[in-house]
Amino acid sequence: MDGVIPLNKEIGQTSSDYVYKLRKILHTRKIGHTGTLDPLVNGVLPICVGQATKLVNTLTGSPKEYEGEITLGKSTTTEDREGETVEEKKLEKAFEVSELNEIFQKMTGELTQIPPMFSAVRVNGKKLYEYARAGIEVERPQRQIHIYDFHIMDEPTFANGYQKIKFHVKCSKGTYVRTLAVEFGRMLGLPAFMSQLTRVKSAGFRIEETFTIGEIEQMLDQNDHSFLKSIDEVLQDVPSHELTDEEWEVRVLHGGFLELKGLDESKQLRVLRDGVTKAIYKYDKIRGMWIPNLMLLNNK
Repeated sequence: MDGVIPLNKEIGQTSSDYVYKLRKILHTRKIGHTGTLDPLVNGVLPICVGQATKLVNTLTGSPKEYEGEITLGKSTTTEDREGETVEEKKLEKAFEVSELNEIFQKMTGELTQIPPMFSAVRVNGKKLYEYARAGIEVERPQRQIHIYDFHIMDEPTFANGYQKIKFHVKCSKGTYVRTLAVEFGRMLGLPAFMSQLTRVKSAGFRIEETFTIGEIEQMLDQNDHSFLKSIDEVLQDVPSHELTDEEWEVRVLHGGFLELKGLDESKQLRVLRDGVTKAIYKYDKIRGMWIPNLMLLNNK
């Protein structure tokens, strides 16, 4: 069994919980997820099975999209609704949409972000949340992220001194959306936290295309495996080249280089045998040839 399952993760479960469940359901250990979702976050969690586990790093590195909610007027230890209150500063009146749009605009493009203390980032061999639970504050490494799009979705609500703002964000790998919520508030001079978050797109899959664990179990009972998307389907947007007999038998089967002309050298290249992806190559400017980046020889 090889392919990617566009799973719909539910609130309250960890990403690892689903890997464990699917190993039992599918009777295979060769399973991996493509980017952790916190227990309080639901939505798209692509799961790689069999040969597709080789794609984990590739799919994890793709941009992701979320829809969520920022609450202005309070901050928490975890930067989401699970944490204890750190600061409270209620609003006297709501911000106008035009004022909020100005902040959204300022927070697009290249940004520097410091991971939250309650996160799995490692510092000196320990995860940050381990330090946080012990009450120890440590210096956290900065990281560069990219925000492709960040905008308001619906009319904000205001009640009891809190303003809630629905948003959509498309961001690069490694972005902590709850930290974006905190930074959004800081730019308005207010404490803030992320009060809700759903991942709506990851690895090319939209939430409308996902399956719950329950649906997968029902489909398996009916011998229906359509929840499993083939490697070729997942990589359909990557440029491809159908191999000749010589290229396949003499070159690719042995991890050899390829001399191919007239292709976009800035992008990766899928090399196919009878229409099936057998490897992903990248162009090496020094050698002037295409070299193997990822081998998928057993893909069928």
